[in-house]
Amino acid sequence: MAENIEGVEVLINTLKDQGVEYIFGIVGIPVVEVALVAQQKGIKYVGMRNEQAACYAAQAIGYLTGRPGVCLVVSGPGLLHTIGGIANAKENCWPMLVLGGSSDTDQESMGAFQECPQVEACRPYCKYSARPPSIDSVPYIISQAFKKCMYGRPGPAYVDLPGDLLRGMTLSSNIVNYPRVPPPPPNLACPTSVKNAVELLRNARSPLIIIGKGAAYSRAEREILSFVELSSIPFIPTPMGKGVVSDTHPLCVIAARALALLEADVILLLGARLNWILHFGRPPRFNKNVKFIQVDLCPEEFHTSVPTDVVLAGDIKSVTNQMISAFGKKNADPFSSWKQKLRLKIEENRQQNLSMSNISNPLNYYSAFQELQSSLPPNCFFVSEGANTMDIGRSYLLNKQPRFRLDAGSFGTMGVGLGFAIAAAFWVKDHSPSTRVICVEGDSAFGFSGMEIETMYRYQLPIIIIIINNNGIFNGMPSTLYEELVKEGDTALNIPATSLTPNTHYERMASLFGGEGHFCQTKTEISSALKMVLKESQKPSIINIMIDPISQRKAQNFDWLTRSKL
Repeated sequence: MAENIEGVEVLINTLKDQGVEYIFGIVGIPVVEVALVAQQKGIKYVGMRNEQAACYAAQAIGYLTGRPGVCLVVSGPGLLHTIGGIANAKENCWPMLVLGGSSDTDQESMGAFQECPQVEACRPYCKYSARPPSIDSVPYIISQAFKKCMYGRPGPAYVDLPGDLLRGMTLSSNIVNYPRVPPPPPNLACPTSVKNAVELLRNARSPLIIIGKGAAYSRAEREILSFVELSSIPFIPTPMGKGVVSDTHPLCVIAARALALLEADVILLLGARLNWILHFGRPPRFNKNVKFIQVDLCPEEFHTSVPTDVVLAGDIKSVTNQMISAFGKKNADPFSSWKQKLRLKIEENRQQNLSMSNISNPLNYYSAFQELQSSLPPNCFFVSEGANTMDIGRSYLLNKQPRFRLDAGSFGTMGVGLGFAIAAAFWVKDHSPSTRVICVEGDSAFGFSGMEIETMYRYQLPIIIIIINNNGIFNGMPSTLYEELVKEGDTALNIPATSLTPNTHYERMASLFGGEGHFCQTKTEISSALKMVLKESQKPSIINIMIDPISQRKAQNFDWLTRSKL
C-alpha cells in the first residue's frame, strides 16, 4: 500500500537525486521546513544574512562545481532581493537554481501575505522560470531546471514553491523520480574551421591568446596549457581566467596587457567575450586590422561587436584538443621578436610598479599589495571586489590554479565578495583543505554585505578579509578635511558623493563575535598581521589596511573603461 509523502520531502529527495550538497539562503514563511528537511536528508544548509549574498554564494558554488548551486528564499521581498544576484549569474553564465517560497495558490490575487508575481519577475533574468502545478510534477520541474542551467550557455533558473504545495500530501506511488542530469555532451568544431584557425595562427607575426572565464568553467586547463606550450604563443587571462595557465608561466604577458592587445595581429579567444572587459575588440585598444579566432559554446557570441574571422563553435576542452592535433610539431622559436617586445614592456612596467610600491608613508595601493603578495602563502583562493582594489590587486595577487579567483565579473557587480568567499570556504574545505581563502575588499565594496561576517563566524570559516581602506568610493578624503566640512553646515550638501567616514575601524567588527581584528598603516604592520591570522585555522580574520585616500592608479595609456565618444 502506497504511503503519503509531503511536498517538501518530495522536493528535497529530488534535490538529493540531482546531487545538491549545499543550500544557501534565508528561511521564513513558507520555506522553514525546506531547510530543516534538507539537513535531515544530509544536504548542508548555510543560513546567510541577506538574500542577495545567499544568491552570490549559490552561483559561486555553481561555477566551482559545474552543477547548479541552490539558493532558498522566502516569498515577495525575499525573492525580489535575489534579482540582482540572479542577473549577475546570468551575465557571468553560471548555473544556479533559486527556490522561492510563495503565497498559497488558493489565496492568489486576494492580497495574500507577500503575494508577488515571482515567476514573471524572474523570467527576464533566468533561462527557466516555473511553478510546479502539483507535488507530483516537482521532480520533473526540478530536473528541467537543472538541465536548463547546465546545457548550452549556463545560467540561472527559478522554481516557485507555493506554501500549500510544500505542506500538501500525495501518494508516494505517484512520484516519478528523474535521474541526475548528466554533464552536457561535448561539441566539436568544424574541422575545416579548426584548420583555418591553426593556419592563421602559424602565419601571424604577433599572435595572442586570451583565456577567459569560460575556459576556467570548462575545466580545459590541461588542454590549454598543452596548446600554449605547443604553439609558443603568449597569452593573457581575463580576470577570472587567471590560473587556467599559471600567472607565473613565461608566456603569460598580463603585465604588458595594453601593448599585447594593441599590437596583436591575430587573437585566439578561449571562452572570452568581446564585451566591455576586452574593450569590444575595437580600436584604439586593438589593432584595426586584427583578426579574431573565437572558441565558444554559444554561437550567439560570434560577430557580436566586431566580425569573428574564424568561428569555432564547441566546448573549449574538445576544440582545444582539435587545435592541438591540427597544429602538428612545435616550431623552433616562433614569434621571438614579438615575445621579446612584450618582455621589454613587462620589465618596464615592473620597474614602474616597483617605484610605486616603494611609497609607504602613507601606503598606496601598490605598496599595500606588494606587501600582501610577499607575505601570503602560494596558491591562495582570492576573492576580490572594489574598483582600484580589484584592478590593481589583480596584477599583484597571482593565481597558479584555475577557478581560484572570484571577482565582480562580467556584470561589474559590487557586493559579491563576502558571499563568494563563504562559498569558496565551503568548497575548499571539501576539495582543497590546505588552501586559504583571502577576501580582498575595497571599503565601499565591503559595506554592501559586511554583516556576512557573522555568517563566517557562525560556521567557523577561516576566511581572511583584507579591507583596502581609502575612505571612499574610488577615493575619499583625509579626516581633517572631513571634520572641517562637518563643521561648515549641511553634510548632505558639502560632503563629496564619493566619500565615506574616514579612518573607520572595520576590524573591530571581529570583536563582536569573539575574534580579533588588525588595523594596519605600515608594511611592517601588514606583515605582522598576516603572520598572526595565518596561524588561525578555525576563525575568520579581518585586516583593515589604511591607505592614502587620494591614492590612484599609475598613469594609463587608456582608461580602464571604454566609453562612447560624445
